[in-house]
Amino acid sequence: MAQIHFKGSPIHTSGTLPAIGEAAPDFVLCTGDLEDTALADFAGKTLILNIVPSLDTSVCQASARRFNEILNSLTDVIVANVSCDLPFAQGRFCSSEGLDSVVNLSTFRSPGFANDYGMGIEDGPLRGLLGRAIVLVNPDGTVGYTELVPEIAQEPNYEAVLNQLG
Repeated sequence: MAQIHFKGSPIHTSGTLPAIGEAAPDFVLCTGDLEDTALADFAGKTLILNIVPSLDTSVCQASARRFNEILNSLTDVIVANVSCDLPFAQGRFCSSEGLDSVVNLSTFRSPGFANDYGMGIEDGPLRGLLGRAIVLVNPDGTVGYTELVPEIAQEPNYEAVLNQLG
């Protein structure tokens, strides 16, 4: 269990992020087309999981926008916004913002993701959603970088993620 904060108040996650160098936990998440997609579907590519509480909040939206912008200058990298939001809501936000480089994945059919990645918020007003984190999965499926953002209302460290890409 990790401690993070929501507007300065401590809250806890269901575990810890996967360790760097270990195999990324497998997942099956729902796409905007209501299709299942698994970690194996991204094999051979660098995958950045932008794990967020909800794309219906300003900080999560800012993060999705920033990663979409970053992707315009990268090749062979996929960024997936992962949240508990329904795929319809994820798609509406990205469509209205013109965010066409990021992928949206919903945990609504796969609550196990929260525990497998240690990101389920266990208490406080956001209980049941995901904490804010970044997990970079290397093309070989191992974890290359993680960041547990200590304050939900704060964006991740984009430069640190980019530095991992070389």
